Amino acid sequence: MVSEHIERFRDWLAMEKGYSGHTVSGYLRDVNEFFAFAGPARGVEGMEVQDIRAYVYSLRHRNKGVSVARKLSALRTFFHFLMRRQVIVRDPAAAVAMPKVERHLPVFLTVDEVFALLEAVDEATPLAARDRAILEFLYSTGARVAELSGCDMDGLDLAAGLVRVMGKGGRERLVPMGRPAMAALRAYFPLRERLIRDRLLSGGKADPEAVFLNGRGRRLTTRSVERLVRLYAERAGLATRVTPHALRHSFATHLLEMGADLRAVQEMLGHVSLSTTQKYTHLNMDHLMEVYDRAHPKARRERAED
Repeated sequence: MVSEHIERFRDWLAMEKGYSGHTVSGYLRDVNEFFAFAGPARGVEGMEVQDIRAYVYSLRHRNKGVSVARKLSALRTFFHFLMRRQVIVRDPAAAVAMPKVERHLPVFLTVDEVFALLEAVDEATPLAARDRAILEFLYSTGARVAELSGCDMDGLDLAAGLVRVMGKGGRERLVPMGRPAMAALRAYFPLRERLIRDRLLSGGKADPEAVFLNGRGRRLTTRSVERLVRLYAERAGLATRVTPHALRHSFATHLLEMGADLRAVQEMLGHVSLSTTQKYTHLNMDHLMEVYDRAHPKARRERAED
């Protein structure tokens, strides 16, 4: 039965690959969509290359290239899983070419825009210390929003300036924090203790192990962090669509602009492949012109003559 193979695939993604619930749901949704198109009655053993190609062809008329690529990638992972389990002897998805996807440069903020975002926090609001700590943490560590949300108190080492985060695939890493982020965390801790105490005194359940809490003393969700970042970006008057991931892009871009080693940035971001980190090697034109003026012999001679 197709459904039984999909259940085993789900368990493999969650337990062996260590993918998040959100990622697993996405894989299952794409696989189920394919079998709804092809018909589950034939089973996984009866699927041919033509079935995959027909499905991809139907997708191209109603989806963007990136969506088609994602769905085909899910199918490739599923059939590869079946091959490893010796359920099938031939992978029908392996011969189907991935569609070309237009690659976009990551959205990032300038240093001035980051400062404007940080200064947009109204210190008079009840949760200002927490919000400031969140923004400083995202920019200082380059953490993903899920890594921030999942951060626990026992993962913080403020004396050493390090934080332990759980990345994709259950991969743990230590990331350095800057002094502004550590100062913002220390300023937030009294509020955090008060949120936990008030929650417990009212008879509710708190999350004392979590670093970042909502107003009810529970662990802050990724969606709440995304709304928070968007709110302060609007207050700062930033035209760019700012997300927590844009701060991650800004973290990497600014480090590389200041001469950081690409491998070191790879380690801090938690990228498995260096090629993933290389997309951050784009620099804004002003910075490129400054480097050119300082380094190019012709530019230096013309400046000296002037």
